Amino acid sequence: MNFSELGLGDDILKAIEDIGYTTPTPIQEKAIPIVLMARDLIGLAQTGTGKTASFTLPMIEMLSSGRARSRMPRSLVLAPTRELAAQVGENFDLYGKYHKLTKALLVGGESMGDQIKILEKGVDVLIATPGRLLDLFERGQILLSDIKILVIDEADRMLDMGFIPDIERIVSLIPPTRQTLLFSATMPDEIKRLSDKFLSNPKMVSVAPPASPAKTVDHRMLEVSPRTKKSALKDLIDREEVKNAFVFCNRKKDVDMLGKWLKDQGFSASPLHGDMVQSKRTETLQAFKDGKIVLLVCSDVAARGLDVSGVSHVFNYDVPFNADDYVHRIGRTGRAGLKGKAWTLITEDDDKFVDAIIKLVGQDIPTESAQPQPQEKSSRPASKSSAKPVKSDKPRPEKRPEHKPARPEKTEKSRPRPHREAEDAGPNQFCDETMPAFLRR
Repeated sequence: MNFSELGLGDDILKAIEDIGYTTPTPIQEKAIPIVLMARDLIGLAQTGTGKTASFTLPMIEMLSSGRARSRMPRSLVLAPTRELAAQVGENFDLYGKYHKLTKALLVGGESMGDQIKILEKGVDVLIATPGRLLDLFERGQILLSDIKILVIDEADRMLDMGFIPDIERIVSLIPPTRQTLLFSATMPDEIKRLSDKFLSNPKMVSVAPPASPAKTVDHRMLEVSPRTKKSALKDLIDREEVKNAFVFCNRKKDVDMLGKWLKDQGFSASPLHGDMVQSKRTETLQAFKDGKIVLLVCSDVAARGLDVSGVSHVFNYDVPFNADDYVHRIGRTGRAGLKGKAWTLITEDDDKFVDAIIKLVGQDIPTESAQPQPQEKSSRPASKSSAKPVKSDKPRPEKRPEHKPARPEKTEKSRPRPHREAEDAGPNQFCDETMPAFLRR
């Protein structure tokens, strides 16, 4: 099947052709016709399968007729992070190049005044993170009464980040006669409850088992010790043919520390995490996409949905606390049918997290060891019987009594040592020379 069979218009097909795409991905093939029918949809697909285009393409087609009014957007896309929101915006620019649709990007870290000016002109597509959207709504700068299409992107990530109460409030402000599209990599119980509450007779499409790694990714684990973790990562990068790579850490402070250390080792590396100002985050991500940065050391802010083409490797410096995040992290490579490789550094303290990952993916993960093996180390502890000394037939030599020098007798000039009496005695009561000799010793 090709895109021309999905019911898209000529202008969109021309934009797709300009990009060089010819065949839709499985999620696009299944989702686009349903969205064009104005039905509610739940789309389940692993990361890197083209979920964003599966809703942006039909939305452009459906919004091509009509006009937006001031501060009253016609459609709303909710994204969990600023990077994902920006990427959705890029998709609308890319696929809607032959349409005259307007869009606004409402994210934190950017000038609120500039965003309000765009809203005043009227926008067809509003792409927002929940916090900034509610902030502007409470200030009276936006109305949600004209929303025709609502998209909740990366719903399970919204759950992880604690945005579900915000989403529930936002949906309550939108007319019930709307089309709702929910996309997620997994379907936990809370997301299932959300879909039952806000979607009307939705059609569900799924192209892969939830949270399964892509077959194009060769993922492995490397046993290390905490002290040799950095050097083991350096050795891995040196021995692998790394074109560009994500390096994931669990904590933001470790992102900065590891990024600086890799840079000191001569690598082209830079950190990326949520505490950085938005302008710096955007600049760093663009430099990575342009090939100016080879190693992007990041937190899980970059684990979901970021589309950087041709990433050759992913290195998990830390094992993720959440097993689902493992799949999303390694999904940054092996995209669009290309081969990719992912390495995870594990220590003895990571056993429970590793077990959860193996249980989730349903398969054993090849594991190597970077730790030197001690010489003549037994695989099992020695038994108690083998630990007993062996008796010898030779007679044991007699021990001669040791000669101890006699203790010199005290003279009258000897100064008696202070001695504490019984526990009920006072702290300043010491023994005197009238006490028996055995008590004065």
